[in-house]
Amino acid sequence: MSETLPAPLSADIGRARKTQVLNLVRRAARAEILPRFRSLGAGDVDRKSGPQDLVTDADREAEKMIARGLQALWPEAMILGEEDAATHPERIQKIGEAAVGFTIDPVDGTWNFANGLTLFGVMVSMTRYGVPVFGLLYDPIMDDVIWAEAGEAAEFVKGRRTPRKLKVSGGGVLEEMSGFAGLHLLPADKQEAFAATLPRLQRVVSMRCACHEFRTFAQGGVDFVLATKVTPWDHTPCAIVAERAGGYVSMLDGSDFRAGQTDGYLLAASNRASWRRLRDLWAFLLDD
Repeated sequence: MSETLPAPLSADIGRARKTQVLNLVRRAARAEILPRFRSLGAGDVDRKSGPQDLVTDADREAEKMIARGLQALWPEAMILGEEDAATHPERIQKIGEAAVGFTIDPVDGTWNFANGLTLFGVMVSMTRYGVPVFGLLYDPIMDDVIWAEAGEAAEFVKGRRTPRKLKVSGGGVLEEMSGFAGLHLLPADKQEAFAATLPRLQRVVSMRCACHEFRTFAQGGVDFVLATKVTPWDHTPCAIVAERAGGYVSMLDGSDFRAGQTDGYLLAASNRASWRRLRDLWAFLLDD
C-alpha cells in the first residue's frame, strides 16, 4: 500500500458498481443490524476467542446477506466474511491468492454494538490477488459512507450531496501527533513497553472499531492509526481508504499490506516522515 496501485485495477469497480455495493450494505444494515441494536438480550451475544471478542446474530445474518449480494454481482469472486473465517480459517490465506476477492466485516465494533454504543460500522473491500482495489466504510447510524478505489481520491458520501474528497492531516513531530492504537490487542509481553511510549505522543486512544478509527484518520482528525491485530476484513478496506486519502500505509516492518495477512502490525500515518517517526518509536514490537 505504500506504492501507488496500478490504475487499470480501478476499472474493476466504477461508480455504478460502488453504488450497488453501498445499497447492498445499506439494505443489510436496515434489515439485520439496526433492528437488533439496543435490543439484544444476554443470550443474544456469544463469545468467540475470548470475553472481548463478541458475535451476534446481526453479524451472522448481515454477513450472509451481503455475501449473497456480492456473489450475484461477481459470480467469479471469492468472498471472505469475518464470521465465515471464524469457522473456516483456511479461507483466510486464499483471499490473498484470489483473482477477484471481497472481504466483509458485517459489524465492525461488535463490542460497542453489543453494549449499545453507536461506534460500529460495516466494511467491504474488493481485492485483486490480495491487493486492495476498493474499500467501503459505512456508518449505519448516520447512513453515510467513506469509500475509495485504486487511482481515485477517497470520498465522503452522504445522500444526494456532492461527494467530498478527503485528505489526511499534515502529521508532525511525535509530541504533536494523536492517533489510535489498541493496547489491549498487543501480545501481553509487549504491552508494558508500548504503554511506556504513549506519553511521548499528544494523545493515543482506541475506539474499539477500525471502521471509525480509519474514517477519522481519512478526514484528518488524527495523524495515525496503528493496527495491533491485523485481519483481512478489518484492514483491507481501511488500508486503501487511508492510502487514497493521502496517507502513507505500510506494515511496521516496511512491507506492503496484502489481504490474507494475520500477523504483524499495520501503520497508517499522514505522510512518510510521520510514519518513520512512529516506526522508529515502535520498532521494538518487531523483536521476537
